[in-house]
Amino acid sequence: MDNMLLKKLRHLTARRENEVIEFKEANDNYPTDSIGRYFSALSNEANLRDVEAGWLVFGVKDTPRLIVGTDYRTNPNRLQSTKTQIAQNTEPSIPFRNIHELEHPDGRVLLFEIPPAPQGMPIAWKGHYYSRSAESLVPLTLDKLDEIRNQTLLSDWSAQIVAQANLSHLDESAIQQARDSFARKYANRINPKVVSEWPVGSFLDRAKLTQDGRVTRTAMLLLGKPESSYLLSPHPAQLTWKLVGSEKSYMHFGPPFLLASTSVYNKIRNPQLKILPDNQLIPIEVSKYNQKIVLEALHNCIAHQDYTRNGRIVVTEYPDKLVFENEGGFFEGIPDDYIKGEKTPRRYRNPFLAQAMTELNMIDTMGYGIHEIHLGQAERFFPMPDYNLENPNSVNLIIHGEVLDPAYTQRLIQTTDLPLELILALDRVQKNLPISDYWSRKLKREGLIEGRKPNLHVSAYIADAAEQKDDYIRTRAQDNDYYAALIMDYIRQFGGASRDEIDKLLSNKLSDELNQEQKRIKISNILTKMRRTGAISNRGSRKNPEWVLNGPNAE
Repeated sequence: MDNMLLKKLRHLTARRENEVIEFKEANDNYPTDSIGRYFSALSNEANLRDVEAGWLVFGVKDTPRLIVGTDYRTNPNRLQSTKTQIAQNTEPSIPFRNIHELEHPDGRVLLFEIPPAPQGMPIAWKGHYYSRSAESLVPLTLDKLDEIRNQTLLSDWSAQIVAQANLSHLDESAIQQARDSFARKYANRINPKVVSEWPVGSFLDRAKLTQDGRVTRTAMLLLGKPESSYLLSPHPAQLTWKLVGSEKSYMHFGPPFLLASTSVYNKIRNPQLKILPDNQLIPIEVSKYNQKIVLEALHNCIAHQDYTRNGRIVVTEYPDKLVFENEGGFFEGIPDDYIKGEKTPRRYRNPFLAQAMTELNMIDTMGYGIHEIHLGQAERFFPMPDYNLENPNSVNLIIHGEVLDPAYTQRLIQTTDLPLELILALDRVQKNLPISDYWSRKLKREGLIEGRKPNLHVSAYIADAAEQKDDYIRTRAQDNDYYAALIMDYIRQFGGASRDEIDKLLSNKLSDELNQEQKRIKISNILTKMRRTGAISNRGSRKNPEWVLNGPNAE
């Protein structure tokens, strides 16, 4: 890897600074805001020049060209956090493709690999577009802005103007919801009160829903009145929820999709499920489906649907899973490319629609949706999502709503710091899907699976001896006579005891399997039994008891 980076560095330093290469000496105080401006400029220029990436290189002096090294963010975690900081403030939100670190003999060098702006979607940093003029950082000129935006206008179904439509065909509630979402997204830059005062036409243009006040298909899909959907004919604009199982039902939802997606979610049956961890008394409660995951999946269907195929988006609810189906094959790459959250697509089927959905927070970060869905399922100890791409003209996403293999679920509960790639491999084992020899060896070294290929299975979680002893001491429940003896010894020593004093005496001695409320109830039951047997009595009030020993017990 170092040899490859060294070759790349030599290739870059052999060239002059230009529209897609920038060299900086950069110490640890180099401002993130400056990196963001260069990210916008180099990304836009990489798009315009049709190159694979733009490069921002730290640790290289430009004139004369020398490697001088950089101490910018030497901590690996802090360095990688730069990706998040940049992605949070770019529009549309995309991260660095990678941040390469090279220990060169002349000093440490960082190579920031910047992806080109997606087709038709210029990249802004904190609301401002940047570009390069030779070696200089400058605002993106109007001709360059138009050149990028026009890349897909003719081929982008979602960007087309609906000739007969005007603002009266848009739903007022949906417009207000869109305005609120936009205001929340930009609250750190634009006063929400200012957003609320913009005329409707100005707001819709700013949110990239309309073009110079003209209503687009995107605006009709996201904000259109239900009775105005005929303006999109012959292309149906419809979300369908279907219930399959012992009970059957269905319902269709038309525009505005901004509101309809929540209506679809509300139709889904979503009870609380109880998962009982090994050796614990108290179950973990999780909802069958997570709202954020469901809406992320549904919004991805809306963003990537091939509307020219005249089909619906269908959400089918089975007893144990949800299946999301949208028209059109997976547009760029395959789902596995996006699971780690490191790939950003160059092209979108509906770039105008996707950008508008980003402005309204319907899609959190473009290219991150699949990654977020997988993380969300792992955090809930559920199986990973599955994709069915057998039909080249549609995409099926399956979200599981129940435990498949208890051993897998217990592993995720007991080992909460498993890397996502290990969880993905473990998930394939629980589903009896093949895994490579590499992952088989790695999972076995970690003690996560047992057996021989192809008969692998997830191994049950077994604590090591020291952990087992520690858990036994913490969770062992003594009998009530033991706790009663402690109380009597305490009262005999100090002549009496309040309820607070008894709580403090026993709280850390009761099993850790009990929560605070359960411990309080258990102590109350012990005191009640001791009182009824005549061992102790209360010489205080009911509200403020003071327990003392009775008769011979006081000696």
